[in-house]
Amino acid sequence: MTVRHFLDITDLSARDLNSVLNLAQADVAKLGRPLGDKGVALIFEKPSNRTRHSMEMAVVQLGGHPIFTRGEEVGFDERETVEDVTRIMAGYHHVIAARVFAHSVLQRMAKVSSVPIINMLSEQSHPLQALADVLTMRQELGALAQKTVAWVGDYNNVARSLVEACALEGMHIRLGCPKGYGANESELNRIASLGAASVEQHSSAQISAIGAHAVHTDVFVSMGQEAETAKRMIDFANFRVDASVMAVADKSAIFMHCLPAHREVEVTAEVIDGAQSRVVSQAHNRMHAARGLLAHLMGVSI
Repeated sequence: MTVRHFLDITDLSARDLNSVLNLAQADVAKLGRPLGDKGVALIFEKPSNRTRHSMEMAVVQLGGHPIFTRGEEVGFDERETVEDVTRIMAGYHHVIAARVFAHSVLQRMAKVSSVPIINMLSEQSHPLQALADVLTMRQELGALAQKTVAWVGDYNNVARSLVEACALEGMHIRLGCPKGYGANESELNRIASLGAASVEQHSSAQISAIGAHAVHTDVFVSMGQEAETAKRMIDFANFRVDASVMAVADKSAIFMHCLPAHREVEVTAEVIDGAQSRVVSQAHNRMHAARGLLAHLMGVSI
């Protein structure tokens, strides 16, 4: 039997994504206990709040036992090789999930693991966040095909996973990124090939948000980029999501942010705390999306 891993959104087909989202919205009782009395290893090289809590609760809701392990306890390639850690943990657990600095660590884990590997964040992608984002948009906007999603800010790991998921949903994708922080032409073509209704990139927050049904952003300085803070604050000065950006979006548009957020930096308090904001339900959906993914990987269908 082939082991199914989840390192990127593109490890799912459009049909798989639909299955995960349906499972995420299903009553927990209907999912059974596919992880009944089974362990799930949760390895965190990077600190976490929402990811840890949502994953631990998702595992518990499916009958499993989550084991939290700090990165320094594992010591990838310092105390032990990635491969040794993975092979040993696979003998204890039914699933291994890891939040890492280097995406290559996850790829090495997947090559030798006899159980599913789940990406809880790497420098390349954040697919668990994207599942919650798409779930939230479905709940708020209905069917997503032909709807427009805008991303304002840095084309980072969160953005990459989000647009992959939106492409699988057949959405129009609009990126608003400062010059030097956007997707290159090859990346834009890759996203289009996944099934997006259209893909555009602009060097303006306002232009990217025109007619958008959902406007997303993220912090301007991610973990590991602290040395670039001063330069980034200058480069991103015109990319704050404020009332003027939301005003050009669709009249029923929602605002989304993966959190944590810095008010008056990448988004104004007026927007993130206002009526269009869905950041709280978006964060809550991290648990539901994780539960749906775990159920899917365990072969649950409804």
